Amino acid sequence: MTEQKITAAPENKDAIVSLLFQLADDDFLYSFRGSEWLGLAPHIEEDVASSSISQDSMGHAAMYYQLLEELGLGNADALAHLRPANKRKNCTLVERPNGEGCYMEVPKYDWAYAVVRNYFYTVAKKIKIESLKNCSYDPLAQVAVKVNIELYYHLLHWKTWFVQLLSSTEEAKQRMQGAIDQVMKDFGDVFSLGTDGENIVGLGLIEDENVLLQRWIDQMQTVFESINLSIPDIPSAPALNGRNFEHTEDLDSAIATLSEVYRLDTAAAW
Repeated sequence: MTEQKITAAPENKDAIVSLLFQLADDDFLYSFRGSEWLGLAPHIEEDVASSSISQDSMGHAAMYYQLLEELGLGNADALAHLRPANKRKNCTLVERPNGEGCYMEVPKYDWAYAVVRNYFYTVAKKIKIESLKNCSYDPLAQVAVKVNIELYYHLLHWKTWFVQLLSSTEEAKQRMQGAIDQVMKDFGDVFSLGTDGENIVGLGLIEDENVLLQRWIDQMQTVFESINLSIPDIPSAPALNGRNFEHTEDLDSAIATLSEVYRLDTAAAW
């Protein structure tokens, strides 16, 4: 990546904004799905730990939305809560529900799916953040340095769950394998930069998506080999690409729940 720093000049702004929305929307939805495990995690220590990770992740999203506000895109809270699904740039993986049922009714969530999604997503996020630390847009590079400090612990937490469950009983292994298959169906756009990708990479904001994806594969290969498993295949082309505003109906319901309180009084200080 180039070491030359850029400004948010008009010719650079579209690419910067596109990348920031991808990062912000990813963590916003990821944090929400994590928060739905509050009170439902396997034990009290995990309830506290995973809730803390969700809170950290929402803080990361807030920093990205704040950068967008500073670029003149509007109020950070409004950007987070009021944009419809067809204006979101999050990847498909983070918008998927945790399982059957509803948190306020009869949730029948899948902990194996949560572990796999969280681990795979966090590895991908760490790889992106490492690249963003050298971002040509200095405000984003500074945020990346802050986010990176917390990611070490997030990654350690989900890797521990992942390895332990896949080294456990046959039932646990089967459930985890099913979760891996399910997660990989939605993994195709995690590293995508969408239609703005060429400009994003050309400006030195982040490295090419194929480079980042290969780093993810290399890191995961080591982990899978340690538990005598083969790394799963990644879809060559995503069925949906959230970076290009392609989403499932799950996103609409997630946004409705997330923004319910904020919409009651958008002028209030939450």
